[in-house]
Amino acid sequence: MVALQLEARGICDPRVLAAMLEVPRHEFVDAAVIDQAYEDRALPASEGQTISQPWIVARMLELAQLAPGQRVLEVGAGSGYQSALLARLVARVVAIERIEALASAARERLVRLGVCNVDLHCGDGTRGWRVESPYARVLAAAAAPHVPRELLEQLEDGGLLVMPVGGPGLQRLETWRRGRAGYTRERHGECRFVPLIGAGAWPEEPRRN
Repeated sequence: MVALQLEARGICDPRVLAAMLEVPRHEFVDAAVIDQAYEDRALPASEGQTISQPWIVARMLELAQLAPGQRVLEVGAGSGYQSALLARLVARVVAIERIEALASAARERLVRLGVCNVDLHCGDGTRGWRVESPYARVLAAAAAPHVPRELLEQLEDGGLLVMPVGGPGLQRLETWRRGRAGYTRERHGECRFVPLIGAGAWPEEPRRN
């Protein structure tokens, strides 16, 4: 997976590649599709959600420019796969998942795998987790029509946010950097993510055309 799907397609951050080698993706997918765990494709997860394809996960981690001492906010923890990857790349991860069943299952997986620097909460990810802000990085694994203001406000000075932005069908990955004069945005490639549901994004599942 790492050699043929990530390095061959341009992922070059050695720390990201090492984390992708170390975290067993098959532990985070449904048993019915475990034989496809290392294919470069999104796979179905419980509660109507998905686990993103390995390349897009690696791309987001690379765009985030992660460093060992950082505290990171993850929005849309899902199965916990990206949480486990982040745990190997930064000092502390504060993760949010809106669906309690997913959050509970993800916590159990992380404990079973010995991941001890992730605090996973159930709540509205569009509101972030202000009590532990500011964060060096914010990563959202679900798409919104715009970046929720509360997520930007919880970045520290110089902090970076990575998330898909756009409609329910097709989005673009965006990075937002907080500086003294405000925020700067860069747009990256197209992507497809499940919608980010909450007060600061979609109020309910948007219809897909």
